[in-house]
Amino acid sequence: MTSTPHAPSSLSPSASPVIAGLLLAAGGGRRLGGRPKALLKHRGRLLADHAVRTLRAGGCGPVQVVLGASADEVRAKADLSGAGSTVNPAWTEGMGSSLRAGLTALTGTGADAVVVLLVDQPGIGAEAVARVRAAYRSRTSLAAASYGGERGHPVLFGADLWADIAAGAVGDQGARAYLRAHRDAITLVECSDVAQAYDIDTAEDLSHLE
Repeated sequence: MTSTPHAPSSLSPSASPVIAGLLLAAGGGRRLGGRPKALLKHRGRLLADHAVRTLRAGGCGPVQVVLGASADEVRAKADLSGAGSTVNPAWTEGMGSSLRAGLTALTGTGADAVVVLLVDQPGIGAEAVARVRAAYRSRTSLAAASYGGERGHPVLFGADLWADIAAGAVGDQGARAYLRAHRDAITLVECSDVAQAYDIDTAEDLSHLE
């Protein structure tokens, strides 16, 4: 596994890769009493709004959002303008099904890679997304933010890897099994100086929201 303090701010103009953004926002907030995480508020915005803006500001496009729990309400209340959205009917099966749905939706868009962000991590901002995005080198790139040397989100998957990643994305594991199996190929991009990788999973975690 390679590591870098932070990736270069940009690639040469001739490269011009298309780096999509994928927001996984389907969770039903089971440990939050059934409150969908996408509808929680942080700094006056829904978490779904916040995360879409983060991906855009980090240089990602097109942006795709995977919805699940209360999808109609999220679409009605959240500002997803400029982003595509798809509903994962199997969202109760876990993050893996949402990752598969998102990668499927982005297939054929011409994207060279995708940066994946989770809706329940509002402490991760545009600078962390931009750093991970800048780690792209080819359609087989594999990169992830790290926090004190520990791998976290966001993660970047080169487009040539999507089929294999989707094939192994089951249950709540998402891409964890794939990332473990390809640990030595991951470029870690340290982001602890610009982001906080907490999750909003329980009632106690709501204290992170502002």
